Amino acid sequence: MCKKTIILLALAIAVVACNKTTTASKEFKTAYIDTAKLMEESTEAKDIEAKYKDKSKVMGSQLEAEVNRFKQEAASFKDNAAKNGQVWAQQKGAELQEREQKLSYAQQAMLQQLQQESGVEMDSLVISYKKVIKAYGKDKGYDYIYGTGDAQSILYAKDNYDITKELIKVINDKYKANDKKEDKEADKK
Repeated sequence: MCKKTIILLALAIAVVACNKTTTASKEFKTAYIDTAKLMEESTEAKDIEAKYKDKSKVMGSQLEAEVNRFKQEAASFKDNAAKNGQVWAQQKGAELQEREQKLSYAQQAMLQQLQQESGVEMDSLVISYKKVIKAYGKDKGYDYIYGTGDAQSILYAKDNYDITKELIKVINDKYKANDKKEDKEADKK
């Protein structure tokens, strides 16, 4: 009889423990953010991308002018090679090869510089967004906010858990507010 009581008591404890676990898991508030969409639609990320596109055009146009001068010299080299002799052609050909290599290195250096600079800004932006997401999660009472997109950590979630649009609005509003604050400070100076 004593064993039956102990077994019944153990079953009752197990049922109560399972109910508490089930109840606790139902109380978790979760959501997810499409991080790729967040980066595509946030104003600040778009501004950074536009900044580096413009910078690339400016730097590229300077390099393009050099490339065009090189092409003109290369074209005139072909015309003048027969007139000026083999020694001149070899010397000028070596100079043109060296210039072509320098232009190639300059192009690679420009691309690397742009990638590095934009990478630093985008990394800083991601860190900033993580802080905003953390503050947003605390403020809204979320237990977990997951990320989807390029680096997926969710294989499935109901659409009603998607808070991407809400977060894009929060981030864009914060960016606009900071931008207005900077404009006011610039006007005071």
